[in-house]
Amino acid sequence: MLIEAVCLIIMMSVSLIYRENPLPFLYTIIILALLGGILYLITRSANVYSSRGGFVSVMFSWIVLAAFGALPFYFNGGFGNYINCLFEATSGFTTTGATILTEISILPRGILMWRSFTHFIGGMGILVLSSAILPASGNRAHYLMQAEVPGPTSDKLVPSLAKSSKILYTIYCALTASMCVALLIAGLPLYDSLCVAFSTAGTGGFSVLNNSIAGYNSVAVNLITSVFMLMFSINFTVYFLILTGKIKRALKSEELRFFLGLVAVSTLIIGANIYSKYGNVFECFVNSFFVVSSTISTTGFTIVDYNLWPAISHSLIVIIMFCGACAGSTGGGIKSSRIVMTFKSIVREIKQIIHPNSVNIIRLDGKAVSNDVIKSVLRFVCAFFAITFFGTFLVSVDNFDFTTNFTAILSCMSNVGPGLGAVGPASNFAGFSGFSKVVMTLCMLIGRLEIFPILIFFSPSAWKKV
Repeated sequence: MLIEAVCLIIMMSVSLIYRENPLPFLYTIIILALLGGILYLITRSANVYSSRGGFVSVMFSWIVLAAFGALPFYFNGGFGNYINCLFEATSGFTTTGATILTEISILPRGILMWRSFTHFIGGMGILVLSSAILPASGNRAHYLMQAEVPGPTSDKLVPSLAKSSKILYTIYCALTASMCVALLIAGLPLYDSLCVAFSTAGTGGFSVLNNSIAGYNSVAVNLITSVFMLMFSINFTVYFLILTGKIKRALKSEELRFFLGLVAVSTLIIGANIYSKYGNVFECFVNSFFVVSSTISTTGFTIVDYNLWPAISHSLIVIIMFCGACAGSTGGGIKSSRIVMTFKSIVREIKQIIHPNSVNIIRLDGKAVSNDVIKSVLRFVCAFFAITFFGTFLVSVDNFDFTTNFTAILSCMSNVGPGLGAVGPASNFAGFSGFSKVVMTLCMLIGRLEIFPILIFFSPSAWKKV
């Protein structure tokens, strides 16, 4: 809460620079400072911190982050009721990018920058940030990072977890700054460059314009954004290996090769599928590459209304929405490493049926993957599909068509943003009822925290003393 208050002080300064009303931020800062300060003074950390405690703490932290992060929107008055504000804030921090706003550009610049900055905070994770700037806390930090960092594993880059967090944030901030400079060179103003860079870094997709990146009408901006969306979708360990001179090892990553291969194949298929609509190879490539990058990275920026594209393109977009980015990146979805391991487990099962006495070991990047990890991956994939379909059933109360309901929930689970149908790239989520928005808000948290922290949070046994 105190870290969030500091972030809001920065955003309030933006409002003051543009001579806007700073009170929405000031009120929230006072509330956070008072409550956070009191809690800081009266609580004492336990010496023993379990994995269960880490998962529950992470869930609490994200709920608090979104609940209070929604207050500037509420005090601003441009978002309607608090449920809308909570939906918008959760969408920001979980880097989903789904919005209930119909008119974006009329909002104050300070509020719009806070929307984009929530992506930047949530992209790497608030607790990874905490472990980077606060004193190390032993096994507590390990369990917190284990629960918050996306992907099947959360290995440390170096023995010290605090140093690992600092390295991650250094890479994260360096990439964000590089993108901001590239956008400035492409002709965007500093304010827009910062907001787009913040949103891209967290693979979120909030924009300061009503028609997203299309509003800049610049091929250079489109291509820069496409490339950086993919860069933030790659496991940050790859960048660490490159920086430490282990380039060959970085390029041998099976997940990286699968991810980039899927991007290339999807771009070519969609580009060929939409050629009849544009008749220009370069335009087809730019549009296809941008949409694929935006979807598979789970960023959600738009330059075209792909609702108008043929069915093959729609099917492929849904598939890559499920797949998502790489583990250890700021992107969402099931993650490429899980997809690779799922395929390998299917192949192993086929071989086992054909040759019952054979021993088949699943390897990833040359290393044997334990059966426990494989089981965990398969459970995750099953849970992801089950929650997606159950969520689709729940939001069906609003009587939208199946495509709209399904892609809305899938978008929230994968933290993508736009879907198809009534929640396509040219639309928003304003038409859903308060109940459906609450369901989708929960789905965004489930997707960002990768299911199990939420399930543990709601499990009665998690609250029993051992």
